[in-house]
This record gives sequence, C-alpha cells and structure tokens, in this order.
Amino acid sequence: MKTALLISTYNWPQALKLCLDSLVSQTVYPDEVLIADDGSRPDTGELIREFQNRFSRPVKHIWHEDEGFRLSGIRNKALLECRADYVIQVDGDVIMERHFIEDHIRFAQKNSVVVGSRASLGEDYTAGLLATGKLPSKRELDRNSSNFLNSRRIPWLTPMLSYYHTSGKNQYYAKGCNMAFWLEDMLAVNGYDESFVGWGREDSDLVVRLLAKGCFLRRIKMSAVQYHIYHKENDRYNEETNDLLMKKRIEEGSYFADNGILKSGDILSELLVVMSATAL
Repeated sequence: MKTALLISTYNWPQALKLCLDSLVSQTVYPDEVLIADDGSRPDTGELIREFQNRFSRPVKHIWHEDEGFRLSGIRNKALLECRADYVIQVDGDVIMERHFIEDHIRFAQKNSVVVGSRASLGEDYTAGLLATGKLPSKRELDRNSSNFLNSRRIPWLTPMLSYYHTSGKNQYYAKGCNMAFWLEDMLAVNGYDESFVGWGREDSDLVVRLLAKGCFLRRIKMSAVQYHIYHKENDRYNEETNDLLMKKRIEEGSYFADNGILKSGDILSELLVVMSATAL
C-alpha cells in the first residue's frame, strides 16, 4: 500500500513550517506529499521549495489562483496528482504527533473512510510558538492544549473506539484536518464537490457520499494525534447555503459529485460513473 499525505494551506507559511517540521519527525513517512495551496502568496512557495530539498520523499506543490475560499477545488487538483493508494489528509495549521502517519497506516482498512480528532492550542501559546518557529515536544503541546482526551495516544484502545459516533446525529461529522480514504473510493464519488464554496460542510458532504457509495465510517480515537494551531475563525458567510446543499445530498442519496474532479457533461465523467457503478 502506497500512501500520500495531502496538506491544504493558504497564506500562513509560519504554521505550514511547523506542520512540515512535524512531518520530518514522523516514525513512518508517506510515499509522497501533496500540498494543496488555495492561492497563497510567493512566500509559501519558497517555504515549500526549501522543504522539497530537505525531505526524502516526493513533495508536489499544487496551486491555483486566489479567488476566495476554494478548498474543495484545490484538493481535487491535488488528488489528480496523487500516485498512491491511500490518502491521509491534514490541514497546514496542525502539528502531527510523531506516530501520526504510522497510526493511520495501521488503522487503514479497505472500503472505509477514517475521521480523526484534534487537540487545540491556545491563542497566547500559539503566538509564542509562531514567534520561535521551533517544533515543541509532545509534553509541551499537551500542557498547552485543550480537548485533553484528543491528545492522548493509547493505540490498543483505538480498535475498540472505531465506531464511536458513527451513527445518529454525529454520523456525518468530519473535519478535513484529520481524515483518510482510498483514492479509488474518492475517484468513484468524483472527489470533493466544488459547489461548496466558502467555509463548511465539504468534508461532511464527502462522508455522506462515500457512505452512499458503500464505504463505512470509522473513527480513529486515541491514535493519529494532532494539535491545531490557534487562529481566528474563518468567515462563515456561506455556511447556510452549504448546510442546505448537504441536506439535499442526504435526501437524494446520490454519491457522485457532478461538480467534482471531473465536471458534468465531460465524457470521462460519464465513463467514471459507469465504472464506479460496475464496481459496486
């Protein structure tokens, strides 16, 4: 099984540097790294080029013009560049505990989508952390984070908790900062739905469609620990529209995104629908 780490980023190289430094410290490396850049300024590109020169695995920088929050679109472009079987996805504002990749690989299971958790760093601590730019120890991160249980790594408990909140009102809850899925499943549902513009619900919509396709949801608890670097909340101007889009998807039960990796009307898109239906 070849693995890819997909990191999304936008105009915050200081946080991305800490994320990449935590990648270097991993016990197991992914086979490739895909950095999905939603239109950052040149300083982010400079940081990535420096990292490409010091990291032992291929690092691809996928970028598009800054036309507002288009996270789904840039993730889809990154997936087109993927040459791995299994994709582990994070945001560029997290610090991964050193077993993060190892834990995800151990937990991988065919026909499933994995959703993880995160601990959160406080505002004051984050300010000092970004000022130094140095990767802290896990003990220091634990002392300065909330969501205590999300920072605990107890791998032998993880299998017992794998179906925690996978039904009921939380069954579609997902954060794209800590997810994993098989590339073949993503292609079958046509990736992220780019109709979700602005903050919110694109990750939950993906889970809805993967479940409709026939995958099952698993939670990775007490493993794959990560710490979210504090920042002010994104503008949620389109949250209500995105909520309605996801509710409509649930009601329809469809899994193929017309506005995904391949667009509606594209001959290849139609072929992909046939191939994915045949595989079910």
